[in-house]
Amino acid sequence: MTGYQIFSIMVMFQLGTTVIFGFEAGAGRDAWITAAGSALLGCILVAGYAGITRLTGYVSLVQWFRGGFGTWLGVPLAWLYPLLFIYDAARVIADLEFLVPLTLLPATPPWFFLAAIVALTLYVLFSGPEVLGRVAGVLLPLLVLFSLLEAVLLIVSKSLHPEYFFPILGEGWGRVVAGIWPLGITQTYGESIEMVVFWQLLDKKERLPAVGIAATLFAGSFIVLFDALGIAAMGEHLFMEMIFPTFTILNLSSVAGFLENLNALGAMYFLCTSFVKVAVHLTAAALCIQELTASAKSGAAIWLSTGAAFFVALTMANNFSEHLKAGLERLPYALWVPMFILLPAAAGAAAWFGRRFKKAAYR
Repeated sequence: MTGYQIFSIMVMFQLGTTVIFGFEAGAGRDAWITAAGSALLGCILVAGYAGITRLTGYVSLVQWFRGGFGTWLGVPLAWLYPLLFIYDAARVIADLEFLVPLTLLPATPPWFFLAAIVALTLYVLFSGPEVLGRVAGVLLPLLVLFSLLEAVLLIVSKSLHPEYFFPILGEGWGRVVAGIWPLGITQTYGESIEMVVFWQLLDKKERLPAVGIAATLFAGSFIVLFDALGIAAMGEHLFMEMIFPTFTILNLSSVAGFLENLNALGAMYFLCTSFVKVAVHLTAAALCIQELTASAKSGAAIWLSTGAAFFVALTMANNFSEHLKAGLERLPYALWVPMFILLPAAAGAAAWFGRRFKKAAYR
């Protein structure tokens, strides 16, 4: 895979459903600061993943733990990751289950459009990671173009109010820091540990740190842009209360009486980025399962991962409030901090000490 394909997959993956929900809206008018701080710390986290990948000789995510902790401990730890990836894919599918009826297709049964998305995802999974990279490479410029178009239309229609940003940090740093840790770092950037599966396919592996950090900064810049547009268009209180602020502000643009209610742009945002994110989750899960089971073919792992994600998505929450509460309050501490920060740090330390002891043995 080329550097651009990996870059495109990472950007689309990190944007995910963030572009429609609003990133850390709980920070109010300072949400853009939270988004910027999360992106910068996210770069450090992604650089850490790239560093561990180089330190271990560009081995797979499974080998991070098998090589660092041995078979008896490393394999059970490695199994936790495809299970987590399947669960995270199910959460994105559940996002669509609640979001699409509220915004686009109120009379359509959720299982119908979810089945269509899963079927499209299956096609890409069986086609291979390279096809996913080409799809992301085509979609990314379109999303960038339409995002900039949205910003221009909001400015031209005089729907933005810079005074809504002030006073900056009027409530202090408390809610900004609370938004950054742990949710702001782990929700989008910590999940990028899945990219280790794709980094093995990079044609010029020495470019890995540059590609990873550039993609994170690029995605972070657009998250900051979407937060800033939402705040400037709606003000602090509406921005905090709206479930889908990015989708809502598309209804505010009106130019010459004919360019208005651009809901199609919002639909394209979350459907395209959600599709890529689900495909990345399930590809990473399937490849990890294939390696852990020493299977020669990935077909069974793909069907298992996709079927499990679809089933979990339809059964994980009774309502949207319960779904959001789990994602915002329970998962960051219970799963994401240990899986995205603590265990990778331990794997990196094990690889470093292993290399030092090996060098000492040859002296």
